[in-house]
Amino acid sequence: MSTSTANLEAAANQVVEDLASDVRGVLSSKELDSVPHIKALRQRVDAKVAIARELASEKAKLAARKAREAADQANAYAHDEPWQIAGAALAVGVLVGLLIGRR
Repeated sequence: MSTSTANLEAAANQVVEDLASDVRGVLSSKELDSVPHIKALRQRVDAKVAIARELASEKAKLAARKAREAADQANAYAHDEPWQIAGAALAVGVLVGLLIGRR
């Protein structure tokens, strides 16, 4: 897994954890203890947070897999068509040189 994908996964997990912490903080208020449905609400929130955590993890894994596949395809193309890659790099270099030379 690449560093950026790992950072993305960590950030997504942190957002979920922060949201869960905020919701638990509100639901754990002593003023709400007198409301009979709070325990059930707390359980539903915990279940939904667990689902959100799992979905975030799955999305990060899917993004990492797609990025790895794209990198593999780009690598295979570069090895199969080296002259096209060299030509494209040359064209970009000439274009950048012309733009810099005009200034």
